[in-house]
Amino acid sequence: MKTFSATPADIDKKWIIIDAEGVVLGRLASIVATRLRGKHKPSFTPNMDMGDNVIIINAEKVQMTGKKRTDKKYYWHTGHPGGIKHRTAGQLLEGAYPERVVTAAVKRMLPGNRLSRSIMTNLRVYAGTDHPHEAQQPEVLDVKSMNSKNTRSL
Repeated sequence: MKTFSATPADIDKKWIIIDAEGVVLGRLASIVATRLRGKHKPSFTPNMDMGDNVIIINAEKVQMTGKKRTDKKYYWHTGHPGGIKHRTAGQLLEGAYPERVVTAAVKRMLPGNRLSRSIMTNLRVYAGTDHPHEAQQPEVLDVKSMNSKNTRSL
């Protein structure tokens, strides 16, 4: 018996759309990371980009458990001495680019290598319900119904 290793001709990419409204951020990110990597497919090969293209809408309406909205901080450095800055998750979600919270969560669930950086190009995150990918006819993946813990109401 030989081990199956996928080639680029064997890869079948789909388009998936996920509505993030009311879904807990970490649970959403883990499901999306699995789909992007292609681990849900029986022909998974670790060194190939086998995952699907994922569209996430309503990123501004994602939920967080506990006090993460006020206590979780996102840091960056300006490059100048003493230039470390931070914003809370709530400030980012209410700001101009709320999709960055979802993108950072998914990126941090992937391994930190060249393949993961290329896999991240298959992720599209939008703050509202509008997206320009109707021509790809994406399939709807209902994350809310997968597990009752995936949603949180406020």
